[in-house]
Amino acid sequence: MTSARTGPGRGGVKGARRPQVRLPALEEFGGAELEPDGDYDGLEFRERDLAGQEGGGARFMDCALRGCALDGTGLRHARFLDSVLAGVTGVGTDLAESTLRDVELTEARLGGTQLYGAVLERVLVRGGKIDYLNLRQARLKDVVFEGCVLVEPDFGGARLERVEFVDCALRSADFTAATLKDTDLRGATELSVAGGVDRLSGAVISTGQLMDLAPVFAAALGVRVED
Repeated sequence: MTSARTGPGRGGVKGARRPQVRLPALEEFGGAELEPDGDYDGLEFRERDLAGQEGGGARFMDCALRGCALDGTGLRHARFLDSVLAGVTGVGTDLAESTLRDVELTEARLGGTQLYGAVLERVLVRGGKIDYLNLRQARLKDVVFEGCVLVEPDFGGARLERVEFVDCALRSADFTAATLKDTDLRGATELSVAGGVDRLSGAVISTGQLMDLAPVFAAALGVRVED
């Protein structure tokens, strides 16, 4: 696995390093269901119904999950390394305090996914829609959200470094108590902030986004705007 930068970045912002996952020849997963602390290496999970299964603490190395159902799947403390999750769906997937390193998540349809306290490093989220994503207290480094829709994502208390939003709709995001560094919001096609606008230091926005967010900034500063 190698990683590549998107470029030197604009306006002095350091660009995120994207994962370049190159999977080996994979074997089909032949087990009945996931196991806690399981060790999965070089396996493909294709259109498997993993809803409600418990795989907490499991390790996925050089794996592909394609079209799998993850409703209520327990993956707390799991580790996904050099892996691909494509077209996964689910509500209430528990990935709290998990690790995603060199991972591509594409065309996902998820709701209420729990990633609080998780570590995301060199992760690409491309396409799809994720509602109510819980990233509270998570650490994101070299993460790119591209061409996706994020509805009410919660970054409360999270640390974001070299995070980019490219052609991505970011709706009612909460940055309360978050820490941002080299976070590039300029590529977001939609940007609305429900909380933590005072924590956007370390982020870069466009002039148009500044105008759109002016009422939020004014409210945070206690400024009344009247004509």
